Amino acid sequence: MAANSSSLSLSSHSSLPLHRSLPYRSHQPSPNLPFTNDPPSPRLVSVRGQGGSERAFSVDGFESGSGPKSVAHSDCTEASSSSSAIDFLTLCHRLKTTKRKGWINHGIKGPESIADHMYLMSLMALIVSDLPGVNRERCIKMAIVHDIAEAIVGDITPSDGVPKEEKSRREQAALNEMCEVLGGGLRAEEIKELWAEYENNSSVEANLVKDFDKVEMILQALEYEMEHGKVLDEFFLSTAGKFQTEIGKSWAAEIVSRRNSRLANMLN
Repeated sequence: MAANSSSLSLSSHSSLPLHRSLPYRSHQPSPNLPFTNDPPSPRLVSVRGQGGSERAFSVDGFESGSGPKSVAHSDCTEASSSSSAIDFLTLCHRLKTTKRKGWINHGIKGPESIADHMYLMSLMALIVSDLPGVNRERCIKMAIVHDIAEAIVGDITPSDGVPKEEKSRREQAALNEMCEVLGGGLRAEEIKELWAEYENNSSVEANLVKDFDKVEMILQALEYEMEHGKVLDEFFLSTAGKFQTEIGKSWAAEIVSRRNSRLANMLN
């Protein structure tokens, strides 16, 4: 079935121009985030800490049976730092094994993981041409952390029926807990700031990385169409006209052009 080319057009979208440099603003999450009751039969993520102790995290973004807790520190600062780093990385391992739900819902076998998605976005930030007023290193970091809270809450999609505000609340709570596992400090604060900047779309870097998020999705959709013989119109229709930057529009247009050529060839 050929896609309607008019519905896939990339119309101009009002956005911050990429040549405009904005001051960075720190977005500090509230330390007293409300937590909902545990859902029925919650799935737990366990992290084994120093001395064999375990911490369990539910997929709703808080430690099982409680709100946020302070991370215990060893008398030996170096050992504590190493322990916190490995605990954090162990928790982040779920990003490698959790598959993106949108592809699962469309019957894709062996779909990309959350980490796969973030890695390709990071490569996009690495290879994009230099842009006036855009900090490339910040874009790469933002791409790496933008979905990091999904290590706890999982990949929440529109089909789950979770309101946008609730999704953001869960992810922020999960992010805060992950940063506590990391032990706080400068790196944890940087992760929080990058995540909030992306979430609020509050800088030219966030504009670009959000475009990369959509570009990666439709590029992956095209690859799955070719690999599985499917027509995944939904992913192209949901992103059409929503790109904020000229790079995003250009790369998306190239993907859509290749897709339309392929669909036309299938009809001949």
